[in-house]
Amino acid sequence: MDAIVQALTEQHRELDDLLAGLDADGWARPVPSCPGWSVADVVLHLAQTDELVVASVDGGFPAAAARITGEPVDGTVDDQVGVMVERERGAPGPEVHARWRAAASAVRALLAESDPRRPMPWVVTDLPARTMATTRLAETWIHTHDVADAVGAALVPGDRLRHIARLAVRTVPYAFIRAGLDPPAGPVAARLTAPDGSTWQIGDEDATTTVLGPALEFCLVAARRLDPAASTLTAEGPDADDVLRLVRTYA
Repeated sequence: MDAIVQALTEQHRELDDLLAGLDADGWARPVPSCPGWSVADVVLHLAQTDELVVASVDGGFPAAAARITGEPVDGTVDDQVGVMVERERGAPGPEVHARWRAAASAVRALLAESDPRRPMPWVVTDLPARTMATTRLAETWIHTHDVADAVGAALVPGDRLRHIARLAVRTVPYAFIRAGLDPPAGPVAARLTAPDGSTWQIGDEDATTTVLGPALEFCLVAARRLDPAASTLTAEGPDADDVLRLVRTYA
């Protein structure tokens, strides 16, 4: 748990550094990977979802979300977060930045003091605190890349990717169920090339299906920011194609 919270802290710092120097035009820049959203909207979304983590502990996710949307929202999770952003957008960039900083600090404090197995209410079901921490890491990492792309900044991948890749592998069965498929024929693993050139074995070496390739590409595919067909990833096993198509790091 300490390692994941530390990784989340580092990820927050990377995004904070990107935002610190933005002027009004920078905050207003469109984010290609989030159609219809500006940089300010992406950061507002992160602030809202971090706030939801803390608020959901006491009242559950639906009640916490309703306090932002004003009423229940039908549709997908994407529909819900879209409404949340639409109803609160418009504040100046520095104000959004300050709100996100406060929300990020609060979620780190909550996770740091939580037992890794503590159940935390979330979108579909309760998540263990350790999984919640990794989910927040993954989402912040995704949107840090979105902001970097929008403002033309380059990011250097690091060891934080290992936590994100592990989350993606562990949630493959959920991704299959969400897609209406039977569970994979057997265990799924990934053998990935880390940013420093070493190899990360995530999951059983004798897994039925194994994904191979760069860790960065695997995490981008799981984040829906890279088409697996445009990556250098390969997979072996009976569920190879479905794993690459469905792997994800979010609800």
